[in-house]
Amino acid sequence: MTGDGKPAPLLDGLVLHVFRDRITAPNIDAGIELLTARAACQASAEEWRTAVADALEAGYLHDPIRLPEGALQCHWHLELTPLGVEHARRLRQGGAAAACSLRHLQPH
Repeated sequence: MTGDGKPAPLLDGLVLHVFRDRITAPNIDAGIELLTARAACQASAEEWRTAVADALEAGYLHDPIRLPEGALQCHWHLELTPLGVEHARRLRQGGAAAACSLRHLQPH
């Protein structure tokens, strides 16, 4: 949230990004670094952290810390909830994807 209690301006950009590109990393710092590098919206790591927190609060993202069955350690993974997918689709239908969309992604 911003100081006035409104969602971070990057919230919609984050939702649109995760709709097209799931971010998986060994920890939050590496995950934010990947997000910063891949997203078309230019923002600082702290701004992306705020957007992730806002998306979690809004119910758009699942908890990003995962411990898959049989794994020896946790990893950090951004994945939309059904509400987040619905929000991303509304944004795309409204033309928001052009304002803050993905850079060309290389297959990974």
